[in-house]
Amino acid sequence: MLIRNATLPDGRSGIDLLVQDGRIAAVGPQLPAPEGVQAIDAGGWLLSPPFVDAHFHMDSTLSHGLPRVNASGTLLEGIALWGELKPLLTPEAIAERALQYCDWAVARGLLAIRTHVDVCDDRLLAVRALLQVREQVRPYLDLQLVAFPQDGLLRAPNALANLRRALDLGVDVVGGIPHFERTMAQGAESVQILCELAAERGLRVDMHCDETDDPLSRHIETLAFHTQRLGLHGRVTGSHCTSMHAMDNYFVSKLLPLIAEAGVHVVANPLINITLQGRHDTYPKRRGMTRVPELLAAGVNVGFGHDCVMDPWYALGSADMLDVAAMGLHVAQMTSAAAMRQCFDAVTVHNARILGLEGYGLAPGCRADFVLLQARDPVEAIRLRAQRLLVVRGGAVLARAAPLHSSLHLPGRPAGVDFTRQR
Repeated sequence: MLIRNATLPDGRSGIDLLVQDGRIAAVGPQLPAPEGVQAIDAGGWLLSPPFVDAHFHMDSTLSHGLPRVNASGTLLEGIALWGELKPLLTPEAIAERALQYCDWAVARGLLAIRTHVDVCDDRLLAVRALLQVREQVRPYLDLQLVAFPQDGLLRAPNALANLRRALDLGVDVVGGIPHFERTMAQGAESVQILCELAAERGLRVDMHCDETDDPLSRHIETLAFHTQRLGLHGRVTGSHCTSMHAMDNYFVSKLLPLIAEAGVHVVANPLINITLQGRHDTYPKRRGMTRVPELLAAGVNVGFGHDCVMDPWYALGSADMLDVAAMGLHVAQMTSAAAMRQCFDAVTVHNARILGLEGYGLAPGCRADFVLLQARDPVEAIRLRAQRLLVVRGGAVLARAAPLHSSLHLPGRPAGVDFTRQR
């Protein structure tokens, strides 16, 4: 395959990209076309590495309304509702919904997802179902599983034993939820246990960390400490970290360098954080998302996750990471040209770094995974939720879509103006 005349996220235009044996062989202007190679004209549109979601819950996705709807819209009712649903789950239903979501993802150029899977069900139904799904989608989507003790590692009976069983079955990442333990002390203890378990097994860590409005929930500090102590730099992620939006500024000034020094990644989930947090506030009402610009300025790698789609916590969503980037841009007030591009990076290259994806990118030698977007640059892609014209994995086309076009016919205005290309 040879892609002609593409624009890259770094601003280069008129670029060709040659694919051979599932890898990118060459990138540059006016590349010679080897005999028999299929050439595709990108028409100057934006060619990007695929979207990556660093935080999702695939065991619950597309279950909205089962067995009832979250009436309050709160995090805690969502957790309680998931507890009601768990006894009713079947592996077949979990797998069917997960596969449908993966179809949605591929159509939108999302080719790698890290999903948390609840291990507090002694049957490990969701774990077994998603392990099978991971293998089924492997040819077209990277699915990374996190062993997640939803009801608390120390709070829920058998949670630690179940988590170990899940890892033995082949789950990829150690998860946790320290702020949901019975006490702050037990939360800190759970962080230590889980980090030591990950170090022992050579695994990555991704914890739901301080997903609360409580400014005294500071488990991200403990997570950074044990990351440093155990030499887990670059392998640990703190997800959500929403309490940071309510923390004392002086404490945060100490905390940010500690996170950066330990090489801990942070994942914000803009759509869900802005929806679930601040529910106990009257006015002024807190935004609910962690301090993304400040973390980035401190040198922390920050990604954005979708978190939920049509489940007990969130009734909306469509696997579109540009929706996630757009919400993150607005909530964090990241409106400079550079900051808006960082929001695009937060759903592509930053998330790829969190997952540790091999061969991700558009350089020679990288896997031939990319998406052609009907936009001229990353900011326009976010603004327009750009059409995915072409989705490619390993040099094979997975999805195509026709360019969006709308012709206007208005009195006193030029006919045929395509508003989809207006800036």
